[in-house]
Amino acid sequence: MTRALGHRPLDGRPRLDVVGVATTLLLLAFAFPALGQSLRGSPASLDRQDAGAERNDYTFIRTAKQLHRFVQEGWLVRVRPGQDLELHGASYPYARPELALFLRRLSAQYRAACGRKLVVTSLTRPMSRQPDNASKRSVHPTGMAADLRHSSSRTCRRWLEKVLLNLEGAHILEATRERYPPHYHVALFTQRYAQYVSRLQDEQSDETEQAVLVDASYKVRSGDSLWTIARSYGTTVTQLKEINGLSGSKIYAGQVLAVPAAR
Repeated sequence: MTRALGHRPLDGRPRLDVVGVATTLLLLAFAFPALGQSLRGSPASLDRQDAGAERNDYTFIRTAKQLHRFVQEGWLVRVRPGQDLELHGASYPYARPELALFLRRLSAQYRAACGRKLVVTSLTRPMSRQPDNASKRSVHPTGMAADLRHSSSRTCRRWLEKVLLNLEGAHILEATRERYPPHYHVALFTQRYAQYVSRLQDEQSDETEQAVLVDASYKVRSGDSLWTIARSYGTTVTQLKEINGLSGSKIYAGQVLAVPAAR
């Protein structure tokens, strides 16, 4: 398969009005049954991951220098550790914005479900920095994949596997349980995830939506700044940067930002 080394306009970012609202992933996942799904991995799973990268026009990043350029342009954002999320051994703690948002929400629900932090062991990796045991077809260089630690807690494992299987059954992601070392490889179909959450939001009643709403989203327009957006939503530039994993103040027209929802 031929892979583009450069970018098409907008780097193939999903053209979405809503990246998603922070719902309970358990509710999202259980909307679709996981019949016939497994975490064993297969050539077909790799094909689907490659197809997901192709759909979004995601570049396979070759070098660390190129990766940092993607960060500067806002195509990758920093994944920050916190009370629910731990990074361990992730040399490049950056991901596509939708994946960063997914991990932030998943980690909060994971800790609520089993009392432990979600540990992310790998995120975006340039092709020149792939480990020896990495698949030659890995989508980690695109920024759409993360590796999650295999917990020693049976409760945590069962909860996480059930969520991953159901989201895989909904064609939101591909997940594989790897054994050397033990971890879960997750490739998120970023556009499908955003559309899925948006569709679910539309279907929910106002009462249910308000009960699970944590974040809303805002599509940046020409002339916007973090200051004007923060002022409109009654928040601060610092908070906007934190919830979106932004290291600087640069934003671009068409970018989708998570913003605090009205309470």
